[in-house]
Amino acid sequence: ESGVLPVLLGIIVVAVAFQIANGRFLSPQNLVNLFEQSTIYMLLAIAEIFALLLGEIDLSVGLVMGLGAVVVAELVQPGGLGLPWWVAIILALLICSVVGLIQGTMVARLKMPSFIVTLGGLLILEGVCIIVLGGSLVGIGNSHFNNEVVLYDLFYGKFSTLVSWILLAVVVVVAASWVWLRDSRRRRSGLVAPPASLTALKIVVAVVAGVVVVAVCNVNRAHFGTIEGLPYIIPIVLVVLVAWTFLLQRTRFGRYVYAIGGNPEAARRAGISLPKIRTWGFVLASLTAGIAGVLFASWQVSLTTNVIKDANGYVLLAVAAAVIGGTSLFGGRGKTIHGVLGGLVIGGIYNGLFLLGVTSEWIDVVVALVLLAAGTIDVLSRRGAQPRA
Repeated sequence: ESGVLPVLLGIIVVAVAFQIANGRFLSPQNLVNLFEQSTIYMLLAIAEIFALLLGEIDLSVGLVMGLGAVVVAELVQPGGLGLPWWVAIILALLICSVVGLIQGTMVARLKMPSFIVTLGGLLILEGVCIIVLGGSLVGIGNSHFNNEVVLYDLFYGKFSTLVSWILLAVVVVVAASWVWLRDSRRRRSGLVAPPASLTALKIVVAVVAGVVVVAVCNVNRAHFGTIEGLPYIIPIVLVVLVAWTFLLQRTRFGRYVYAIGGNPEAARRAGISLPKIRTWGFVLASLTAGIAGVLFASWQVSLTTNVIKDANGYVLLAVAAAVIGGTSLFGGRGKTIHGVLGGLVIGGIYNGLFLLGVTSEWIDVVVALVLLAAGTIDVLSRRGAQPRA
């Protein structure tokens, strides 16, 4: 059980290799662009992790993302409903959650294979998105309408340099206090807990990482003028990561998810409602994909039929990011942080190879090879963990 060490090593190898090949890879401008572009992979990987932990798969997360993007963009159009941006986001997330509820019910209650259910969902959602677009372009880039400006800024907006440091200080104080008090309380109670030195080391590493991220983001990244500050997208992803990590690691629901993924029959005999937990797993997967959809709309600015069709490929990258990050394909093992780290690896590979002028088809080959390597490690690690007869 090596945790996140292999994927962290992979990130370091990717960074060093691409920096040697192209000196611009680790420049502040490229690093910020890299993280912004990786956020979609991260969120979709986290969405996929909810299904993978249960021993299932969700092939529809890419098109659920597309549905969320189309709905939120359509709802704020001044020539249409013209709803406030926050109402549009809530409705888009609710609609995406309903998709997950329907698919989860079919898998959990009707005992249909998740592969078939979500593949059908993928095809249906692609058609629905194209029908909603009506063959026209839908954009959120009009600066004359506040609702569109807010949605646009979700991806492209930035905090000032001062606010960026203040946010870091608040996050560090809250997180460090919570981790230290939690581990101290467990040690006093005689429960399993890391030694104080290891807890302190984790806090120091997190503080250093946060300082580096904010320092890089506060560098002026513009060739002309000024572009600096922490992008809004980073705290958004951090909030999703913290919320879903708490849900899976610190609640009864999370323990049930791991129990079902590890041994469904044992979980059933222990009194866990498998249909209920499985259904909620698909709901949360679609909800997270819907959050990615809101950010996807902000990133693309303009949505067309071709953009929706391209969303098909994101599901494969979501699975790849989750597995590369350390989530098992066989259920019962994985954390939301794996989706973030795996998404960063995928984004780094795409970004680095693009800087080197490699064509998209070869980039896909490299990502596929990395995925096969991660899958092989997953299979071998499970085989090695099985008790010998």
